Amino acid sequence: MKAGSAHFGNSSTSLARSRRGFDLLITAVAPAIWGSTYVVTTQLLPAGIPLTGAMLRALPAGLVLLLIVRTLPRGAWLWRSLLLGALNFSIFWWLLFISAYRLPGGVAATIGAVQPLIVIALARVVLGRGIRPATVASALIGIGGVALLVLTPMASLDAIGIAAALCGALSMACGTVLSRRWQPPVSALAFAAWQLTAGGCLLLPVALVLEPFPSDLTLANVAGFTWLGLVGAAATYFLWLRGIARLEPTVVSLLLFLSPTIAATLGWLLLDQTLTPTQIWGMMFVIGGIWFGQWAQRNAIPGNPDHSL
Repeated sequence: MKAGSAHFGNSSTSLARSRRGFDLLITAVAPAIWGSTYVVTTQLLPAGIPLTGAMLRALPAGLVLLLIVRTLPRGAWLWRSLLLGALNFSIFWWLLFISAYRLPGGVAATIGAVQPLIVIALARVVLGRGIRPATVASALIGIGGVALLVLTPMASLDAIGIAAALCGALSMACGTVLSRRWQPPVSALAFAAWQLTAGGCLLLPVALVLEPFPSDLTLANVAGFTWLGLVGAAATYFLWLRGIARLEPTVVSLLLFLSPTIAATLGWLLLDQTLTPTQIWGMMFVIGGIWFGQWAQRNAIPGNPDHSL
């Protein structure tokens, strides 16, 4: 009887680990696709309209998803969707563009890479999660990898740009943790539709007031907006919110280190940019940090129900 129970327990643990591995893989697709944003933005989109570009990325994607799910937020989910849409899209993308304009890309990416550390701290305060030294070490390894990957010795600093990058990281970190705390009685697809639509609606009046709407969109522009909206927003944020619901926020946030790695790889493959030995070491650090974080989390509490919701 005991042997049978032990076998059943081992089978359950193996199944939970397999499901968790699948959830990690599916969730990792989102930040990997986000890594294409730089190439698509610089090669396909019109320049000088960051707020309009962010709005066109969020609002159409949210409306398409709303047509699919045909479910609107009610009650408390109205203001929660607005708040999460602001944190994950409106505020985050606005600050992201400010930091990108005022800082070299490597500096902005390195500062933004502190987001997993912020998630670790917020998860302790908001969700009551313990802070594991291995998770903190994984985040630090990842930050170091991103710095090696994108930071140059000649990079200049700007106080407003640094503040925008830090506040942007804080904004999305808050959105990540609150998206885990507030689990709606609907699918992750509907949750993504609510947040994208809310974020796009909040960006719409600001974009209309501050920026001219492009009147001469080319087929390349349309293709770029379609990719960033339907794939880079609708599909990826569905996967991201699904992962947040099934995995620990600290585990999910470490996957964000994939974005600069994919961006550097695409720049090398598509834009004839070079990859130095230092950058390759940075990629190895990033991958190592992500792997160590997942390994430590899995071995710390392999049977935790949070990993297999």
